[in-house]
Amino acid sequence: MDALRGVDLDVRIGELLMLVGPSGCGKTTLISIITTILDQDGGSCEVLGRDVGHMTEAERTHFRGKSIGFVFQAFNLLPALTAVENVSVPLLISGVAREVAEQRARSVLEEVGLGARADALPRKLSGGQQQRVAIGRALVHDPKLVVCDEPTSNLDAKTGHEMMNILRGVARASDRALIVVTHDNRTFEYADRMAHMEDGRIIDVSEGGRRGEQS
Repeated sequence: MDALRGVDLDVRIGELLMLVGPSGCGKTTLISIITTILDQDGGSCEVLGRDVGHMTEAERTHFRGKSIGFVFQAFNLLPALTAVENVSVPLLISGVAREVAEQRARSVLEEVGLGARADALPRKLSGGQQQRVAIGRALVHDPKLVVCDEPTSNLDAKTGHEMMNILRGVARASDRALIVVTHDNRTFEYADRMAHMEDGRIIDVSEGGRRGEQS
C-alpha cells in the first residue's frame, strides 16, 4: 500500500502552513520526503528550488544542514548541554567556530525569550522553556524552511499559545516557510493555510485563522 497517493501541495514563502489529519494518513511520510529524510519512489518534490529526488545522499545531508530547521515533539535536547550549547549544535556540526556559534545561539535565545536561561541545563527548564530552546536550535542556522512536528502536544494551553505566537513570528520572515504538523486543534487559528490529509492524499487546503498576525 502506498503511504502517499497523488499528493499535490505548494508551500508558500512567508506562511505558516499546518498539515493536519488523522494518525496514519501520511503526514510524517510527506514531511520526511520534503525534508529529504526519505526517498520518494515516484513523482517529484522541489524544495527551495531544488529537485530533492535527484540529490545524492551527501547533497541531501548538506541541504538539510544548511536550509532546513526541525522542531521535534519530544524536544530532543542533549541533557548534558546547556541551552546555549544545545542551540549551538547545528552550527558546530557545520564547522562554525565554538565562540561564534555560541554568540549566535545566545542571540537566538534572546529572540525566543529565553536569553536569561541560556546557561541552564534542560532538566532545570520547564517544558515550555525546553521547547523555546528547540525552536532556537531550529533557527540558529537561519534555515529557509522550518518543519515542526506536534510542537504543542506536550504543553499546556497557555504555553502552547506562547509557542504558536513565536512560530507565527518565525513564519513572517519574508524568505522563510514554516510547516507545522499537528493534531492540536487549539492551534489551528494560527495557520495561514491548512492542508488536510486523509489516506495518503491532500483532500483540501483551506485558509487558516492567522491569529497572532499583528502581535
